[in-house]
Amino acid sequence: MRGPHACARRTSPPTLSGVTLHAIILAAGRGERMRPLTDHTPKPLLAVRGRPLIEWHLLALQRAGVREVVVNTAWLEEQFPATLGDGSRFGLRLHYSMEGRNHGGALETAGGIATALPLLGEVFWVVSGDVFLPGFGFDAAPAAAVFDGRHDAHLWMVRNAPHHPRGDFALGSEGLLTTGDEVDERLTWASVGLFGAALFRGVAPGTRLPLRPLLERSIDQRRLAGTRWDGAWTDVGTPERLAALQHA
Repeated sequence: MRGPHACARRTSPPTLSGVTLHAIILAAGRGERMRPLTDHTPKPLLAVRGRPLIEWHLLALQRAGVREVVVNTAWLEEQFPATLGDGSRFGLRLHYSMEGRNHGGALETAGGIATALPLLGEVFWVVSGDVFLPGFGFDAAPAAAVFDGRHDAHLWMVRNAPHHPRGDFALGSEGLLTTGDEVDERLTWASVGLFGAALFRGVAPGTRLPLRPLLERSIDQRRLAGTRWDGAWTDVGTPERLAALQHA
């Protein structure tokens, strides 16, 4: 396995047609609200309907044509390569950005992505390892403007869950996201999106940084787009939500 500081594989600027996308699955968090389940098992490795949460993403990405996937890790991170291996049984090549070993702990979302950039292309999928969205097809077509640099990223948005009633952002004109301060309805980011590497280029590898400030800056510049998605989606953030999924 190559580390996160391996030489970058850069190609000509990608277009929507013919580009092979990479992906990063965010799996570094401690999962405090899921304790005691996460005391011995990382949250993305908890099983939902017979397979670990993260495997649902791996299989969906493979079906969508993705072949190179990075998993960033920190908490109990040795369990990820032990469970998932090199990805070949999923038809993928897996790479691990081991934040615990290399940086002493999780780097938060933006810091983790920035540290893994050498393993990613110019445009790549980002998906959280602790959300369940079994019908999501990882179709990049709605996000064409990310490929030509007009947008920094394209986020898929869902209805607000009871535990997050205010949501995150609103869908405004021309499919652009706004902070939502001027409207009644805001939506929740589904923790899946297509991102351009340029959004993270100012973040030094190993920096601890959340994603929200970068997204808000992109909103201010009218460079963050979104699509509403009404399929099944669960933020598997508590043992109760996990149990509800098992019996749905």
